[in-house]
Amino acid sequence: MNILDQIIASKRKEIALKKSVVSVTQLENMELFNKKTCSLSKSIINSPFGIIAEHKRRSPSKSTINNNFSVEEVVKGYENAGASGISVLTDTQYFGGSLEDLLLAKASVKTPLLRKEFIVDEYQLLEAKAFGADAILLIAAVLSRTQIKQLSEFAQSLALEVLLEVHNQEELEKSIMPSLDLIGVNNRNLKTFEVSLQNSLDLVNHIPNDCVKVSESGLSSTDAVMMLRKQGFQGFLMGEHFMKTENPGNSLEQFINELK
Repeated sequence: MNILDQIIASKRKEIALKKSVVSVTQLENMELFNKKTCSLSKSIINSPFGIIAEHKRRSPSKSTINNNFSVEEVVKGYENAGASGISVLTDTQYFGGSLEDLLLAKASVKTPLLRKEFIVDEYQLLEAKAFGADAILLIAAVLSRTQIKQLSEFAQSLALEVLLEVHNQEELEKSIMPSLDLIGVNNRNLKTFEVSLQNSLDLVNHIPNDCVKVSESGLSSTDAVMMLRKQGFQGFLMGEHFMKTENPGNSLEQFINELK
């Protein structure tokens, strides 16, 4: 069993436990559930740089990345630096995140928030809405076409935008449907954790133009972002590059200044 299979198996057990403690009605009655969401896709399109900066404490491949800053400090730094969106990891077991991180981010910034999570159940979409997300991530590698359709349509019924993540042509072809707002190409193989920007270059022209095109993972230089932008990408999801520094917000500001 590879790491991705392990994470999904753990996630299904976690969801079953959560459902036994917090009901759907309780989630729907939370204050943020009926608040208007912000458009991540529009924010990216209207930005000259399209950076989605990530709050990420640790990962299975890199262990601890950064525990020195509060969620508020990181997301405020990102917003002040000019992030088009902010990704908040909410998986606890493997990434050290939580739904409370998402809630704190929502209280701290107005920038659109992406819930970065291994989503396999509609219950997680209700959680995302209740805790302040504007968009959610679906990972094609762990979902069938039927599941992608069901989850993406349910997300859109909650006014949550959908970022669908793919790793190869096969995943992309099975996933294309009207209920997606953004399609991201992950340059990191979730099974081996190897990174290659060639993933993005191979798939960019196969992504429909009515979806915002996002390159994810392994982005560490302004040259790479500028090259990918010229090839047709509009958004760039970056986490470790900023989080591993002494001040993530300042690092993003310097990065954007270099892009200018």
